[in-house]
Amino acid sequence: MINNKKRISIIGGSGTGKTTLANKLGETLNLPVIHLDGINYYDNWVERPKDERDKIILEKIQQDKWVIDGTYRSTLKQRLDRSDLIIYLDYSTWTQVKGVIFRRMKHIGKGNQERVEIKGCKEKLSIKFLVWVIQWRKTKRASILQTLNEYEHKSVLIFKNRRELNKWFENL
Repeated sequence: MINNKKRISIIGGSGTGKTTLANKLGETLNLPVIHLDGINYYDNWVERPKDERDKIILEKIQQDKWVIDGTYRSTLKQRLDRSDLIIYLDYSTWTQVKGVIFRRMKHIGKGNQERVEIKGCKEKLSIKFLVWVIQWRKTKRASILQTLNEYEHKSVLIFKNRRELNKWFENL
């Protein structure tokens, strides 16, 4: 069923594993992977202007094949319109917080390595970002679910936890 999917969008909050899933799906299905954070940031976490970022994203989604990870609301509908499969990682706030903390801990003692998907940006964890992660589900989830309701005619998968996702992935 998934083998015929050529354009896959993965959305969800920080720390849910969107990037990991995108990389695994890209490898498994032989699809190019596009990380929206990699488009959004220049070196050292300097943000690209939003109009420039959105223009690049909209150009990339015109390609025939891709797996895209990232939620970025300004281009979400256009990406979902082009998607054959939409995956929403609807994990709890606690799971998101653990995810970003574990991601940061994974880089401790390794020279504060760059994030592979965000060239020139070293993994970090600030209080401001942690607060944003904690508030994400309260401030973003309802509108994402409302948007997904518009795509009932498409393949939409919503996973509530990593166990559900891993079980699905094992059955590919």
